[in-house]
This record gives sequence, C-alpha cells and structure tokens, in this order.
Amino acid sequence: MSTSIKRVDIIFAPYSEAPYQKFKEMITSVTPEFIVDELIASGLRGRGGAGFLTGLKWKYARNAEGDIKYVVSNADEGEPGTFKDREILTKVPRKMISGMGICAYVIGAKKGYIYLRAEYNYLKKDLQSELDIFHEVCREMNFDFNIEIFSGMGAYVCGEETALLNSIEGKRGEPRNKPPFPTNEGLFGKPTVINNVETFVNVMMVCRLGSEEYTKYGIHGQTGSKLFSISGDTPRGGVYELELGMKIRDLVNEFGDGNTKAIQVGGVSGFCVPRAKFDEYTIGFPSKLTGDSLPTGGSIKFFNSKRSMYHVLENFLEFFVEESCGQCTPCRVGTQQLLKGIREIKLKSMPPLYLNKLYDLAKTMKITSKCGLGQSVANAFCSIVDEFKEEIIY
Repeated sequence: MSTSIKRVDIIFAPYSEAPYQKFKEMITSVTPEFIVDELIASGLRGRGGAGFLTGLKWKYARNAEGDIKYVVSNADEGEPGTFKDREILTKVPRKMISGMGICAYVIGAKKGYIYLRAEYNYLKKDLQSELDIFHEVCREMNFDFNIEIFSGMGAYVCGEETALLNSIEGKRGEPRNKPPFPTNEGLFGKPTVINNVETFVNVMMVCRLGSEEYTKYGIHGQTGSKLFSISGDTPRGGVYELELGMKIRDLVNEFGDGNTKAIQVGGVSGFCVPRAKFDEYTIGFPSKLTGDSLPTGGSIKFFNSKRSMYHVLENFLEFFVEESCGQCTPCRVGTQQLLKGIREIKLKSMPPLYLNKLYDLAKTMKITSKCGLGQSVANAFCSIVDEFKEEIIY
C-alpha cells in the first residue's frame, strides 16, 4: 500500500562536536528571552501527551517570583506501550541533559532532577557518567547548575507532574490540586519547569535548527517530529521518529499487519480508533486547524481482527484499578465498578442495558476525578464501547 508517512532523523542523529558544545554556545551567545521567543515561534508542545506550549511554560517559570527554582525531567514513562524515552536515555541522553541546562539558564534554576522510572534503574550508572561530564562543563563555564537522578517506585500515577513532585519531596505519590501550577509553586513550593524527556530533546532541536526550520517538520497544521512506540499486532514494532500530523490511515498502512481492526492512540489513557475511522483522524494536538487530531505521548498499539476488544478493555480497566492512587472517590470506586460491570455483563448477570450506566459513570469520572488518571479512563472505555459495543455485551 502507498503511504505518505515521512521518516525523520533529527532526535537520534549523532553530533560531531565536543560534548555539550551547543549548550555552551546557547548560554553564552543568546539571551533567555531569545530562547523563549524561539520556542514559542517553533510551536513546540510538550511531548508527554498534554501538549502545553513549552515556550509559554518556560516563560511563566522565568517570570515567577523566587530566588530558588527547579528543572525536572519526567523520565517515569509508565504509560503501557510507551518505550521511546528509554531509547533517548540509552542513545542520546546528552540531548536531554542539554535541554535541561538551557531551561535552567532561561528560568534561573540551580538544581535539576531526572525522575527515572524504577524499571530503568539499570540506566543510572551510564546516566550518572554522562551527568559527570555535563557538570564538569558547567564548572568550567562557572555555570551553577547541578542535576540529580531520582528513582521512582513504579507508580503509574507519578507520571502526573504534581504526583511526581510529591514523590521527589518524599511524600505519597498523589496529585495536587491545581492551581497553583508548578511554574509558580512546584517542587518544594518553588517555581518549577517539568517536561518530558523528549520535550527537552526537542528544545535542543529548536536551538540547533532555529524555529523557522523546525516548523518545516510536521503536516496538517502540526509542527515538529515525534517518537512513536509501535507495538501490538504489527510486524514492525519499535521506536520510529515521524512527523506530527500524519493520518491514522497512513500509519496503519505503514505499520499494520494487513488485518488491523483498531489502534489505541496514547496508551491505556488514550483513544481507540476503529478501522472505519482511520481516515478521520490525524495524530497531533487539537487546534482550530486540526480539531480531529488525537494527542499521544508516543504509544501506538495495533489490534487485528483476532483480538477481542472486550479483553482489551478488561485489561485496560484492570490496569487502572491497580494504578489508581485511591485519593479521590470517582477514580478509586469508579474504576472498580467499571471493571466489575463489564464482567457481569459478559457473564449475563447484568443486562446489556447496564452498559449505558457504566458509560455514564465513565463520563462522570472524566469531569470529577482529580487528576489525569481518573479523567482519562473515559477515553479508552467510551471509545471502545462506542465502536465495539457488540463485543462487550455478547
């Protein structure tokens, strides 16, 4: 099949100059204001999935009052089916670290943290060796910034930025109320920028290419490239760098097994798109130009016609029940009731119409849960029920 998929190779492209040369150039030759303006002009959005404009986040933190500020890289990567940050940390950690250093320069931070997923602790030794090189470069330049690796404990909810900050502080990993937002009151109550690993790497891409050149990547109104973790029923699983804004149809043509009936965009917290709607959606961030775009932190899971979407949904709900922090009732109770409900329907102990009540419950969870975990349960639940209802009730 033909495809309009365009491969990109900027994130993993090797550098030929001395270690951290571009980082040194940026913090000695341009102003923090210039960097913020370039990031805003580039349209770079957070690559963790939320999609907030990176330049604006940095601007807010820069303008926030306070002598102590922090930079945090979210390397928790707990979303099932996502493994692209691991590739960055393994192959090009220098780019992430450089992005963190530039962020520190922009907002005036002296301390940074890499929040490393517990399952990635085997990377700590090599990461620390890379940090030692970076810290030596900083000392040579009299640039006062130090990065520490903090190991998480394997909690999915700590992928949420405020739960992650609580974890670093030694508190229970559960989300905080917003506002205030981390850019004003983040780590230890101080202004904090927290970005995904891939976001910091893209900052370096903007610094290297310039905002005008960076915006040449991307289609259908989206800017930049994105790393995608391709898994499931595909003969070509792995991590691929592609332009944002691609049609789902093109993605399926490129990576499907010829019998793809659905793909899950964004992991268990994302949306299920059936075969009949592959032409309707692009992958990117919703905007006035692309209201039909689906955001993703990087996970793309393929399901072919041999898969039971009931079992897929059941598996997702089991995950949510296990990973709910239990802080708010809608999520703590709602996830359990959704899982119990679909099982009772499948066993015929509840009538098919009971699915409508479960659907309403999921919608209620979306607007009443405290954080993204509970709020996102409805994404997978409702999209699977909408498109594969017959597989749930029969």
